[in-house]
Amino acid sequence: MSTTESSKPTNFIHQVIEQDLEQGKNGGKVVTRFPPEPNGYLHIGHAKSICLNFGTAEKYKGGCNLRFDDTNPEKESQEYIDSIIEDVKWLGFQWQGDICYTSNYFDQLYAWAVYLINEGKAYVCDLGPDEAREYRGNFTTPGKDSPYRNRSVEENLALFEKMKNGEFAEGACSLRAKIDMQSPNMNLRDPMIYRIIHTSHHQTGDKWCIYPIYDFAHGQSDAIEGVTHSICTLEFEDHRPLYEWFLENLPVPVVPKQYEFSRLELNYTITSKRKLKQLVDENIVTGWNDPRMPTISGLRRRGYTPASLRNFCDMVGVTRSNGVVDMGMLEAAVREDLDKNSPRAMCVVRPLKVTITNYDDALEEWFELPKHPKDDTMGMRKVPFTRNLLIEQDDFAEVPPRKWKRLTQGVAVRLRGAYVITCDEVIKDAEGNVVELKCSYDAATKGANPEGYKPKGVIHWVSADNSVPCEVREYDRLFTVENPDADKERDFNEFINPESLVVVTGGRCESGLADAAVESRYQFERTGYFCVDADSTAETLVFNRTVGLRDSWGK
Repeated sequence: MSTTESSKPTNFIHQVIEQDLEQGKNGGKVVTRFPPEPNGYLHIGHAKSICLNFGTAEKYKGGCNLRFDDTNPEKESQEYIDSIIEDVKWLGFQWQGDICYTSNYFDQLYAWAVYLINEGKAYVCDLGPDEAREYRGNFTTPGKDSPYRNRSVEENLALFEKMKNGEFAEGACSLRAKIDMQSPNMNLRDPMIYRIIHTSHHQTGDKWCIYPIYDFAHGQSDAIEGVTHSICTLEFEDHRPLYEWFLENLPVPVVPKQYEFSRLELNYTITSKRKLKQLVDENIVTGWNDPRMPTISGLRRRGYTPASLRNFCDMVGVTRSNGVVDMGMLEAAVREDLDKNSPRAMCVVRPLKVTITNYDDALEEWFELPKHPKDDTMGMRKVPFTRNLLIEQDDFAEVPPRKWKRLTQGVAVRLRGAYVITCDEVIKDAEGNVVELKCSYDAATKGANPEGYKPKGVIHWVSADNSVPCEVREYDRLFTVENPDADKERDFNEFINPESLVVVTGGRCESGLADAAVESRYQFERTGYFCVDADSTAETLVFNRTVGLRDSWGK
């Protein structure tokens, strides 16, 4: 295969693939796989792995398998499987053939375990978990042989059969590979292959009460599926010798190779599925798809696009150096995509009433504004102008600060796409709160600059008579510190950002958004980027803030 512009290597894994293709390895084929455990929802770190595995297969005209590593039925569920399938499809990728499950290979994996026993390379061990840890040693102390290590092949076969038949309690024994208890690599110190779990499996039901360990299932599943390049994150680097040992000592159909890259770590968040599940279980968030969560479904609900996540993963790159990516990079990626592709609209989140005193109460004008200032193909939108308007509370100040460029008494501003108005009178309630502004408009400023004076600025607005009620959920970063896990003496929950969600009711948006579809995205002019939430009703739209117009974190 010759290197074309589209297939030029962009990272070290692609360089390896290019060399393999040039040397004719694997019959010129490239087969990768994405093997998630169905024990939680996928997060932003998985997005990087998805983009790498599926993207690599696409680049080299190969195939990528979606394989569920379902070897631990105690923590797995169909809900997680369904969510993972949806996430991969939403990101824009398609697996080759049918969806795969490690459980599809349980019969073959069991047969290979028996093969290792017959070869004298596996044995049933009766050590309990605490004893096994003691015998295993540590990084400074070599391990010592289990007292059950030299059982005969016949005894091991009989005991393993009893394990399979459910004749032992959980933890009573396990099947271990016989490798080297003196190895400096802890993963080679007679690792467990099978353990007993008396739990029904979501795919195989009650057929099995023994389940293979990931390290045993991983490489063999790759081999069964014809995977050529098994791409893992760096924490599996020390496991590679074990991955290779199994492949060398079993009659597998092909021998895949494992390669490791650095996982994606993002500041101001966590990506431990156990801790994310804790946030859900303790109702700190509303669910796995809470827009504050770093899950793909949470980011989707917040308004992130597939393109923005794919572009972000490209920006991060694929290396073997661990590091932490700034959340600002992720926000910049979605901001860039939404800026190009989101139609514009006006929404007043915290309304202040404005009455145009010299405007006919029976009159309603419709202004045409572009849906996008730089993309004429999006067309125009119509916005009604009436005597009764609403502006943002923050766009008025009785005592304006220096360089104020919004509305104040006696000062003129332009209403975006409409007229110039001047505030003539301020109405307050009994507590002294400003509740209404009496303003006058300059009829000559429709599509023209005023003569003899200059407006202080431009503000957005909607008609109070012809606009749509909405609730705005202002989301921010879930944690107040860059690394919530850094202090091992404190629970990460102590760093939850109390301002990570502010719900604002009583907002109003343009009438043209009345039929906005769930997940449709808009730039609310002068405010930020927002996405329609599934909680919207016929009476009230719900918008999730995706990101502000510019990075304002910590400012």
